[in-house]
Amino acid sequence: MKAIYLRTSTEEQNPQNQLDDCLSLAGEEAKVYEEKQSAFKDKDRPIFESIKQLIKRGKIDELYVWDWDRLFRNRKKLKEFFEFCKIYGCDIHSYRQKFFEEFYKIPEPFDSIMKDLFINLLGWMAEDESQKKSDRVKIAYKNHKGNWGRPKKIDKNLKQEIIEAHKKGMSIREVADSVFIWDKNNNRKAISKSSVHKTIQDFKGDIISF
Repeated sequence: MKAIYLRTSTEEQNPQNQLDDCLSLAGEEAKVYEEKQSAFKDKDRPIFESIKQLIKRGKIDELYVWDWDRLFRNRKKLKEFFEFCKIYGCDIHSYRQKFFEEFYKIPEPFDSIMKDLFINLLGWMAEDESQKKSDRVKIAYKNHKGNWGRPKKIDKNLKQEIIEAHKKGMSIREVADSVFIWDKNNNRKAISKSSVHKTIQDFKGDIISF
C-alpha cells in the first residue's frame, strides 16, 4: 500500500500544497495520514507511530512525504528510520528530495549497496552535527571562563571602587580591566563588563531617586 504522511503545524499557511505535491508523486490511490504538530517536536506522534506499525506488518511498502524533515529533523533519528524501512521493505519517497528516486532505478544488487552507503552518509552527517554542537558548547564555556549560572554579588567595597573609577571618566571596558575580584582560593579574576555596567546604572539610579 502507498501511504502519504503529512506533518503540518499551525504556523504553516498552505498544508494543502504539501498534499498536492505528494499526490503528484504517489497518485490518487495513496492513503493520506495527516498529523498536526509543531515542526520542532518529534515526540507524541500517534499517527506516525501507527504508520511504523503498518510498515512492520508489511501493510505499507511505499511511504511518501513532502520533505524528510516531516519524518525527523534530527539526522540520527532520520538515519534510524531509513534503516527501519529498509529492514521491513518500505521505500521512502520525498517531493523535496527527488534525487533519491534515482536509487530505486539502480539494478540489484547495487541498489542495496547504494542505499547502505546513503544511510551511512546520514549517520556521518549526524555525527558531524553532534560534534559541531559539542564544539559550540565548549567554546561558549571557554568564553564564559567557566562562570555559569547566576552572577556573584558584588560587595560594597568593590562597588565603590567601580564608581570611583567611573567618576574619573574611565569607560566600562577600562573599569573592567582595572578592577578585580578574588575567588575563594584567593585567585584574582577580572570582573565582567556587564557587572560594571549594572553597578554604574544602579549608582545613577540611586542619585536620581535621592
